[in-house]
Amino acid sequence: MSAPWTSDDALVALVAALRARDYAFTTVTPATHAHVARRMGDAPARSLRDVFGWSRPFAEDLVPPDLFGLMREAGILARAGDLWRATIRLSSLDGELFVHAAYPPTAQDAVFFGPDTMRFVASVTQYLAGREAPVRRAVDVGCGSGAAGIAVAKRAPGAEVLLVDVNPNALAAAALNARLAGVTGTVPVSSDLLSGTEGRFDLVVSNPPFMLDAQGRTYRHGGGAFGEGLSLAVVEAAAERLNPRGALVLFTGSVIVEGEDPFREAALTACARAGLSAQYREYDPDAYGEELADPAYARADRIALAVLVATREG
Repeated sequence: MSAPWTSDDALVALVAALRARDYAFTTVTPATHAHVARRMGDAPARSLRDVFGWSRPFAEDLVPPDLFGLMREAGILARAGDLWRATIRLSSLDGELFVHAAYPPTAQDAVFFGPDTMRFVASVTQYLAGREAPVRRAVDVGCGSGAAGIAVAKRAPGAEVLLVDVNPNALAAAALNARLAGVTGTVPVSSDLLSGTEGRFDLVVSNPPFMLDAQGRTYRHGGGAFGEGLSLAVVEAAAERLNPRGALVLFTGSVIVEGEDPFREAALTACARAGLSAQYREYDPDAYGEELADPAYARADRIALAVLVATREG
């Protein structure tokens, strides 16, 4: 999604029409998507899932005329030789359909959505299910598609939920996805971490980029020695802005080096310094194994996925 769509209204109507046709799609990792794409070869799309999920080129007569007209009006059609491609994907999560970048998400300003989005939202909703204090003000830092912030808004009616990102395309996608989900109280904010926001929060949620990406793509590159730079910055920013009984739910990746977890130690130290109680657990001990072939990970044993919940006592 390197350029914004031309009509939100047309996209809303398109999603409604797809829902009426029982469209659903689970987005996989780029590596899995590439494997499936190779298996499909040059074959054009055979279904709406191929068009809006697998980003396959399609013949115009595959898509019902009403949908094709809405795609044209929304500005999400691109030529692929004699065929067409959709320039967005639509993926299922938490009972909603989310707009995000078509495959492959190679643009610097791509809006990424994948299995980690699902794991992140699951971690946030699990936390909310056990939280006793009300959430009146929350923020999704590096919101991307807005999936986690929208999940919070659905479960905290009346709360103000800021959807924060440095990527204008992400803010546009998050605003549209909030509209598609029918939630109120979400506010897109252009901000580097929390620098463009004011006040304190009952809940900060974040799934920041945590890879070392040579291309420096916004949705992927985390900086630091092993990709942990942005994750630590989120911890430190949240620590300054949490209300009493406020919490940070951070879903991230952590590179394990010679059996040690440098991010865990740095994050727990930052929490202790700020007076926050913290719980840290590995969500998945071994993810993104294909990345270990990159020289940037020459010292890595593995890349773990982890959840940090840090709370300011009330």
